Amino acid sequence: MPQIVPNRFLVRVSHPCPYVKDVPRDTEKHDNLVELPEEARIENFAALDEQKNFADVRLAWNDFGLAVQVEVKGKQLVAVGDSDKPKTSDGLWLLLDTRDARASHRASRYCHHFMFLAAGGGVDKDEPFVAQSKINRAQQDAPAANLADVLFRSERIKGGYRLEAFIPAAALSGFDPQEHPRLGVYYCVRDQELGDQFLSVNWDFPFGEDPSLWAVLELVK
Repeated sequence: MPQIVPNRFLVRVSHPCPYVKDVPRDTEKHDNLVELPEEARIENFAALDEQKNFADVRLAWNDFGLAVQVEVKGKQLVAVGDSDKPKTSDGLWLLLDTRDARASHRASRYCHHFMFLAAGGGVDKDEPFVAQSKINRAQQDAPAANLADVLFRSERIKGGYRLEAFIPAAALSGFDPQEHPRLGVYYCVRDQELGDQFLSVNWDFPFGEDPSLWAVLELVK
């Protein structure tokens, strides 16, 4: 009989998210927008479900917002995407709840869905771009962020690509690290060549619209 419930679903995880003061970095002085330490890696325990990861996903924070770093390796083809179809483009889906209200199956105005995509933007559909999506069945939509304020860059690396982003506090409704240091979090790295890498449950579960399926991101300092 095939397994219906992934092993990772049976354990609810709180992921520590370290404080990193020097993000975002001045790209005129540094090669990278963000450079996050090992302790910022979000471990998804893929081995529990006999899976292997192709992406290294890291998150960090400071009083000004959240930093994101992703490295995808093992590719032979360049990243592909289409700004008209962001949900099928190569890159990271990041879902955040700044109130960590995981008792509800429906998103609130504090729940956000950002997509950091390695390709699909620009005239030739080969430039990286950021998108924000409304969450289906939400009780109330999060305010639309000014995506021009979200710092984002992508670069090709050997066998893949690297994504770097900084989401300012103004783009995260309810972001208050002092009063609410626990956030809800979920990610999915989509790649048309390598497949999908999940934080825990897969497409058999409605993680894109149900915050009760998300993990905890604990902002530690």
